[in-house]
Parts: sequence; C-alpha cells; structure tokens
Amino acid sequence: MSVEVTKLPSGLTVVTDTMPHLETAALGVWAGVGGRDEKPNEHGISHLLEHMAFKGTTRRSSREIVEEIEAVGGDLNAGTSTETTAYYARVMKADVPLALDVLSDILANPSFVPDELEREKNVIVQEIGAAQDTPDDVVFEHLNELCYPEQPMGRSLLGTAKTLKRFDRDMLRGYLATHYRAPDMVVAAAGAVDHAHVVAEVEARFGSFDPTPAPKPEPASFGKGGSRVVHRDLEQAHLTLALEGVPQTDPSLFSLQVFTNTLGGGMSSRLFQEVREKRGLCYSIYTFHAPYTDTGFFGLYTGTDPADAPEMMEVVVDVINESVETLTEAEVARAKAQMKAGLLMALESCSSRAEQLARHILAYGRPQTLEELISRIEEVSVESTQNAARALLTRSRPAVVALGSGRGLDTAVSFAEGLTRSKERARLH
Repeated sequence: MSVEVTKLPSGLTVVTDTMPHLETAALGVWAGVGGRDEKPNEHGISHLLEHMAFKGTTRRSSREIVEEIEAVGGDLNAGTSTETTAYYARVMKADVPLALDVLSDILANPSFVPDELEREKNVIVQEIGAAQDTPDDVVFEHLNELCYPEQPMGRSLLGTAKTLKRFDRDMLRGYLATHYRAPDMVVAAAGAVDHAHVVAEVEARFGSFDPTPAPKPEPASFGKGGSRVVHRDLEQAHLTLALEGVPQTDPSLFSLQVFTNTLGGGMSSRLFQEVREKRGLCYSIYTFHAPYTDTGFFGLYTGTDPADAPEMMEVVVDVINESVETLTEAEVARAKAQMKAGLLMALESCSSRAEQLARHILAYGRPQTLEELISRIEEVSVESTQNAARALLTRSRPAVVALGSGRGLDTAVSFAEGLTRSKERARLH
C-alpha cells in the first residue's frame, strides 16, 4: 500500500494513501476528543463545538465556508463520537489545498458569533427532541447510562437543553484550546493526493495548535449491570443487552469480533436465524462490539411485540450461551470472510480509507497494514473465539434495558440473569 506518515515537529500526524486511479480525494482532521472528555458542566460541548465549526471564522462567514467547497463540487461534514471528533471533506484532486485551508480555518479561527451560537444551540435542542422521539435512540441512551453510571461515557453526546443553555463563546474557546492539541490530532487524506504536497499544506496552515498533549480523560469503569424498564406507549418493545467488551488494543479483539458476527452480525447469524427466520419474533436483531481506548462495549438490540418480549429474551440468552460452546469451523470461517471483505471494501472508498488511517493513528500510533490485519483475522480459531466469548460472559454482569409497554417487559429483562448463571458455572470449572 502507498501509505506515508509524517509527524510534524508540533506532534500533529499527517497520513496519506495515494490512490492513482482516482480523480477525487477525501481528507479530514481527526481530533482525539469526544463525549468522554467532558466534565459534568461541559455535557454536550464536544458536539456543539463540532456544529459551531461551520458557523463562521475570522476569515469566512458560515455561508462562505460551504459555498467555497460546493463551488468546486465538493462537500464538507463533521461528526462527534465518544472518543473522537472529525471534520472532513471530499473534493477533486486540484482542490485539496482549498479543502485543507477551509478545515484549518474552521478549527484555528472560529468566530463563535453569539447570535450564531444561540441559533445552533436551538438546532441541537431540536436534534435532542428528535432523538427522544426515536425509540432505538432512547433505549441505547438508557443502556449507556446503566453501563457507565456517573461517567461521561454514560451520557448522551447531544447534551441537554439545560447544559446547552450555559455554554458561551468563552467556554467553547476554552474547550477548543484545552483539547484540540497538535499531538492529539491527525490529518488524513486518501485518493488523488500527493503526500509531500499535503504535508506542506498542513505545515503552513496548522501551525497555531498547541504542541503539548491534551489532558487524558478519566478511565472508564463498566457498571455492575442490572436492568431497567422504561415504560412508553409504543407498538413494539425495544430490548437491549450489554456486556463489558475489550479495548482497541486487546489481543482477543478480533476473536471477540468473530464471535459477535457469528452471533448477530448478519442474516446467517445464529440469532437472526433462530429468532427471525425460525420463530418470526422480530424484524431486526443484531449484535455489535465497540472497542474504546480502555474498555469495550458488547451490545445487542432487537424489537418485538410486547407480548413476545419474555420469549424473545429467553431465546436470546439461550442462543448466546449455546453459541459459546457449539461454534463450528464453518461459522468462524464465514465471520472471518465477512471481516476480510469489509477491510477490502474500505480500501475501495477513499473516504473510508482516510477515516481508517486516522483511527489507526489515534488508536495504535501508526497505520496498520492490510497484511497484518488480514493475518490477525486468519489467526482467529474456533478455540480463540470460544475463549473470547467465555471471557465476555465472565467479565461483567449483563446490563439490560427494555423500552415499551406491557407487563411482559419486567419478565423479559429478568431472563438476562441466564447469562449471569453462565458466569457462575464458568467460575466452578
């Protein structure tokens, strides 16, 4: 692969992957700051700052920012997550310097005009309202809170109307100066780019960022599990279950991902086949694993008729427990093939590739080659997958949240203790 990395004297990392067959480029700035970096009085500020980046600088108005990019056929966007915030663009190859200029401008020279700030806070209040009207958003908010109690990771990225009201331009400037530091930032580009040219542009435009590392967030602590029933008058019961997973750098990460895929990663997964195809209990059911710097989050989601919720959760617990001991070579091989295909498909998208490179730098300090990623997948066996699954079931008690109406929800969440019983059995062996 044509991946090149340069670390500037300030500590900022520039990583590129030149794809000569493309005429466009994807590029962006990834900062190692997100919702988990917020203090209680800063709840929601990471997301607000991301919104305000497009609301004007000392050089450009909010309209000029988007017009300059769209005038050359490009697009501009951003996103906030638990541990990172990204600002990115997609442009033709001749317009890479323009995109880097705009991206550096919105982060180095934001104006935070008070009127724009008030308008954007109101926009996010509307976003919060929309999320509260979306049951699968609501149920995961409760699940995160149960898994990471009294911690930033357990709070919604959006904040609340109350916390948003307190934010002013000085708080935004302070948060930006504290957390957007050169050693914790990555400029990644993929597609029709030249590494030396990108480095030169970044050196010229990103020199104002502090060269000292940003403060690290408090270590995450997965909660004690338990259950919560949230009563709402809904057509469906929304059921979620979580267990403590593993961090990004854990040796068992790929084995756990294989288990996650065999369990609920696609239409051939055990849960999909048993719950939907054989029993017709739901339309959607899936599992996932989200690794973070110092913890991981294994989650399951499904929606079903409230009357079927107890049966649904009982089946889910039985399938998980049975899968740990009865995984087959064919299932593991299929999950590995899906993971390898996902990696290769990401290489065909310059946007996905730029994001992948940036996340590798932030997580591992360097980009991982395709060969070593494929090798790690190939090393996964039935035995390593089972070991990762057993560790998953013994690492924490399950956290379960049910959202909906009907008396069956309390019965449904109680069935999750079946996973705890599996844990007790494991301790006896």
